[in-house]
Amino acid sequence: MPQYLALIYGPADQQAIRPEDFEGQMMADYAEFHEVAGPAGVIDGGNALYSTDTATTVSVLGGKGGEVVTTDGPFAETKEVLGGYYLLNCKDLDEAITWASRIPGAWLGKVEIRPVVEFSG
Repeated sequence: MPQYLALIYGPADQQAIRPEDFEGQMMADYAEFHEVAGPAGVIDGGNALYSTDTATTVSVLGGKGGEVVTTDGPFAETKEVLGGYYLLNCKDLDEAITWASRIPGAWLGKVEIRPVVEFSG
C-alpha cells in the first residue's frame, strides 16, 4: 500500500505560546484522531516536533566532502512552521486527503501530503 507523509504546519506565532485550554483541547482532538486512524491501520508513524528555536540547519559548502556549516534555527523564516508529521498508509491520494483533513493541525494551519518514494532492494 502506498505511503504518504502528512506534514503538519501551523502558525509560527502559536508554536511556543498557547493558552492552556487550547493546548488541552488540541491534545484531546489528536487523541480522538488516533482512536479512529490507529485501528484503521492508517498511521505508520509520526511525532510532534519541538519549536523552531531548537532547529539546526546543516549545509555542505562545495558539495560532498566540503565544509559543513550549521546555523541555529530553521532553513527559512515563514509565517507557518512544521510542527509534526504522520506517515500514512493509504490506497491512493484521495484516501490520504481524507485522513489528512481529520488531523487537528489542518483545522488551524495546513497539512502537506507527499507520496513516499519506495526504493526496492
